[in-house]
Amino acid sequence: MTYTPEQWLAAQKAQVETLFGLTQTAFEGVEKLVELNMQVTKTSLSELAETTKAALSVKDPQELLTLQAGLLQPSAEKAAAYSRHLYDIMAGTNAEFTKVAETTMADAQKTAMTMVDTAVKNAPAGTESAAALVRSAVSAANNAFESVQKAAKQAAEVAEANFQAVTNTAVKATQTAGRAKRTAA
Repeated sequence: MTYTPEQWLAAQKAQVETLFGLTQTAFEGVEKLVELNMQVTKTSLSELAETTKAALSVKDPQELLTLQAGLLQPSAEKAAAYSRHLYDIMAGTNAEFTKVAETTMADAQKTAMTMVDTAVKNAPAGTESAAALVRSAVSAANNAFESVQKAAKQAAEVAEANFQAVTNTAVKATQTAGRAKRTAA
């Protein structure tokens, strides 16, 4: 299959638009990360000031232990929440990239099949077996890509479930430790 200059230009334009779309998606992801980190920094500084004031007003060791125990649980929960936000931003950006890759791959597969079909129509008599072989190879490549896509999606789902489980376990462990410290105090 030969491309006309208009088809070639349209294909190039589509690729440039895809590139700029991906660049925009990447910048949006970075922007979200910066916003998240700025908010965490702002909140941390404010909490540090409050904690410092509280620590300076402590009158005895028992009060200091109580203050310390009260800080443990919220810190773990905040770290877990930060990790969750970070994961969500990364997963969202990755999903956009994956969507574009899948669309681009689907278009490439269609183009390859169209080229094979055009070549078969214009092929000399007696080349049917070679054309069938090429079609089979393109189909096998398409099937392999789809299998890899499914495996990647399953791996992402397993990673998501594991991340959730680890986060929940860490928060529960911190809550238990905080209660134990308060009880001992």
